Amino acid sequence: MGIGVSVFLIAVGAILTFAVHAAVSGVSIPVVGIILMVAGAIGLIVTLTVFAPRRRTSITEERAVGEPMTRDRVIERHDVY
Repeated sequence: MGIGVSVFLIAVGAILTFAVHAAVSGVSIPVVGIILMVAGAIGLIVTLTVFAPRRRTSITEERAVGEPMTRDRVIERHDVY
């Protein structure tokens, strides 16, 4: 379940819980709304915890230019993504 689906479930659940005042026999619409909001919140938390650790790692290349044992050696660093 993605972030969009989770937010959609939370929105639909909130609408059913707080805005709909209809009565259906055998079904409590506010309870269905609360269930949808809880399912959306759990889906949002799971989505953020699973996909949040994906970070880009950077690789730094170092190259020495000049004679190996002299002071005028220059180290070039380049970040590669």
